[in-house]
Amino acid sequence: MTLKLYHNPRCSKSRAALKLLEERGLEPEVVLYLDAPPSASELKKLLKELGLKPRELLRTKEAPYKALGLDDPGVSDARIIDAMAANPVLIERPILVAGTRAIIGRPPEKVLEIL
Repeated sequence: MTLKLYHNPRCSKSRAALKLLEERGLEPEVVLYLDAPPSASELKKLLKELGLKPRELLRTKEAPYKALGLDDPGVSDARIIDAMAANPVLIERPILVAGTRAIIGRPPEKVLEIL
């Protein structure tokens, strides 16, 4: 099974998730999503694999969240996806994709649930 980890090395939860995988001899493809943000279409696919709505993937404490008006409940899913593609800091992390399924690693041990 192919594993892909959307990772931010500055995030302790993300580092812990990667360590858990490596301790089990797993070497996921590490995607530094802040450096290479997923496109809107990649985010749509990721949301489907996660089984989440776009708003559920948002980091609400990041500055762009309020600056872009994303705290308004009337904001469309398409606008949220476009905002995450343009401002990847808004994407919750870490995310592990295993085959056609994905999970947010919060807490980090959650990544083990889909292996």
